[in-house]
Amino acid sequence: MLSPIKVLLVEDSPVATIVLKRIFDSSPDIKVVGTACNGLEALELIPKLQPEVICTDLNMALMNGLEFTKEVMSKYPLPILVISASVQADDTQNVFQLLKAGALDVFPKPIGGLASDYDRLANQLIAKIKILSGVKVFRRHQKMVHIEDSNKNVKVNSELVSNCQFTQENVKSPTIKVLAIGASTGGPQALHAIISKLPANFPVPVICVQHISEGFLKGLVDWLGSESKLRVKIATFGEFPQAGTVYFPPEKRHLELDYKGRFVYSEAADVGGHCPSVTVTFKSVANFYGRGAAGVLLTGMGRDGADGMLAIAKVGGLTIAQDEASSVVFGMPKEAIALGAVQHILPISAIATLLLAKLKI
Repeated sequence: MLSPIKVLLVEDSPVATIVLKRIFDSSPDIKVVGTACNGLEALELIPKLQPEVICTDLNMALMNGLEFTKEVMSKYPLPILVISASVQADDTQNVFQLLKAGALDVFPKPIGGLASDYDRLANQLIAKIKILSGVKVFRRHQKMVHIEDSNKNVKVNSELVSNCQFTQENVKSPTIKVLAIGASTGGPQALHAIISKLPANFPVPVICVQHISEGFLKGLVDWLGSESKLRVKIATFGEFPQAGTVYFPPEKRHLELDYKGRFVYSEAADVGGHCPSVTVTFKSVANFYGRGAAGVLLTGMGRDGADGMLAIAKVGGLTIAQDEASSVVFGMPKEAIALGAVQHILPISAIATLLLAKLKI
């Protein structure tokens, strides 16, 4: 029998601590090995308790969640889940600064703070802990080498060169007319790594689908917008995608394109357990743009996006998957690769470079 996942809970609210501990204790697969009311206390406990996952609030006295996350990633790199009510406050971008600092995922703390409010989210929270417990977080210096692309040099990790798949250079790449990106666990950081590198004159629209807990979408959009030269927004029903703009579907809506290429969305049933679904959007993009579609599938649990990536590949579009070494969870990219839907497998640091090369920017 496997040992339970050891969790350290960092939370300054006694009520929240009690309720969260009760949720974790309800699962035989999780054990809360310690609690702390601020980051300073938690840092002292880490070497003693050896937790496998850390859950932290954002706003705490003495040392807040952001400072704590930076210290953890510097001294004891571990999977960190942010559980915060700040998604409802004016400082939503601060939550995503934690992700930029190394935290892996976010989870909403109910506004009411009642036990019943937490009970509604218990299964989702336990599932996130189980996913993050399998993630190995570490710091490393990667040796970079050059791989010659048809247009310009693309940097990739030298350890991964043998695993990368590249399209045959004697096959002319189609003109890219749209970029579609899908991601789940670890996605906000991966999206940031790509979108922050795209120039203001990026010549095509970018359509993103990110699996994220309800209530965090606006914070994600605002954060990426503040870190990007492109406009980042939630797609408006009936508008045409514009170059230089990054679009996300509204919460709980699948995002598609109609026969004229305008955004439409629906409250249809979950696809593969997800709404919005990466596959739904990818298939719609493939249907409308054909060979002009470029699909990028990033880190994430499960297989959402794999079938959508195959749809893009079948119409002759460009397909790119994040590699295992740079993925937080190598689920979605792995499934697309297994289908034979991926032309390029690259570390996250090389994806934007390849896209710019293909677009001759």
